[in-house]
Amino acid sequence: MNLKRTFGAILTVLGIVGLIYTGIGIINRSGGYTTLTVVGIIGIIFFFTGISLIRTTSDAA
Repeated sequence: MNLKRTFGAILTVLGIVGLIYTGIGIINRSGGYTTLTVVGIIGIIFFFTGISLIRTTSDAA
């Protein structure tokens, strides 16, 4: 099991959770806009970093 791929998958899942939390907060108009903005930006960073790690890590057996 490749450690980089595992870490990439964890980052991707955390990014998705952050984006879902931000979306729910915007739809419900709850929480401060600053908090939702920060969580959304961190979610986007985690998501794209995780996808990049998964994509660029080669499978070496």
